[in-house]
Amino acid sequence: MSHKRIPKRKAAIAVGGAAALGAAAILLPNANASQDGAEGTTAAPRTLKAGDASDLAGRLAGLLGDAFAGSYYDRDDQQLVVNVVGDDNQLVVQAKRAGAEVRQVDNSTAELESAARTLKTQATIPGTAWAVDPRTNKIRVTADSTVTGERWDTLESTVRRLGSGMATIQKSAGTFKTFASGGDAIFGGGSRCSLGFNVTAGDGSPAFLTAGHCGVAVAEWSDAQNGAPIATVDQAVFPGEGDFALVKYDDPATEAPSDVDVGGGQVVQIVQAAEATVGQGVFRMGSTTGLADGTVTGLDATVNYPEGTVTGLIQTDVCAEPGDSGGSMFTQDGLALGLTSGGSGDCTVGGETFFQPVTTALEAVGATLGAGDAAGGEEAGGEGAGAGEEAGGEGAGAGEEVGGEGAGAGEDAGAGYQSGAGADDGSGLTETH
Repeated sequence: MSHKRIPKRKAAIAVGGAAALGAAAILLPNANASQDGAEGTTAAPRTLKAGDASDLAGRLAGLLGDAFAGSYYDRDDQQLVVNVVGDDNQLVVQAKRAGAEVRQVDNSTAELESAARTLKTQATIPGTAWAVDPRTNKIRVTADSTVTGERWDTLESTVRRLGSGMATIQKSAGTFKTFASGGDAIFGGGSRCSLGFNVTAGDGSPAFLTAGHCGVAVAEWSDAQNGAPIATVDQAVFPGEGDFALVKYDDPATEAPSDVDVGGGQVVQIVQAAEATVGQGVFRMGSTTGLADGTVTGLDATVNYPEGTVTGLIQTDVCAEPGDSGGSMFTQDGLALGLTSGGSGDCTVGGETFFQPVTTALEAVGATLGAGDAAGGEEAGGEGAGAGEEAGGEGAGAGEEVGGEGAGAGEDAGAGYQSGAGADDGSGLTETH
């Protein structure tokens, strides 16, 4: 695979190889705009895009207080479902008037968090992971194929002691591992990872985010195998409270556009960072497997990798393979959600994949997306771009449909640099050459 070097880095980083045809096809125009409802006058759940549902969930968490027991996005009905404990009917009415579908559940957030602490204390076993699943109002515990014998017995008995209706346990056919590998994309020390999102560091210099386990393993990274370094790790966290790294470009004249190459000469413009929502449809781009899609299945996940425990991750059913580490997880309408951490399985049999939330990484390293004009919560690119606005308002959601004819054609999108982005045609995708 060729790697075109452009003077002064006046280019877009391509974060993938050949884009997956099936996933790319979904990036055609099919976004549904939010429908404004008369908040405060109707109890009917509102139709929302996932980004707007996440904003509404955040507002309702503050409104409901201890009665809030999580939420998720119903993709079929395009509605936010909010879990509520207790019998305060007034709070239920308020949540319904805000536009959510309200569901009474048994387990409070405090009880679920207490159960998660018990798992951390008594069952931190390599090859295990857990996250709250608001759709079942339980903690979903997963064990990979290495958890057998006494370790399985310990895990199973710990889950049992949490009490009936508090947690479920399941086996994964694969093995939980980080997805760094030797090969092709961004290279360092015989390993490869994937670039996640270009950012501007706190001191104003151009940089990018990738996985922390890539950053702690290798200090200098290149855009070509055995090529000269182009960027140096500034900060990296792994294991522990996250899996992210800030890597600064060595050339301060580097132009680092806020987009993701999805193959076929197309890029998705990234408008801002956002929080993920359970049930949300997402895309993942990586240097090994290209473009893949799936659904967010859990938040604040804990994963016990062989190298150590990582907390605060996003759990999904999106596939990934070695070399995809650090790659971008994003939405159809240009919201940056996560950086590929690790998981089990592959893109043949499927599996679970975990992602570092972008919002947490940006805050920790003091960076902003792109050239600093698309920082989380601010509008990027004019009217209709403000995905961080309140659900249901004018322009809510990143708004512009993503796609267009030819999007996601299964052509190679050479990892490394490609020449400057062409004119935006208004579709959310921009051609690269």
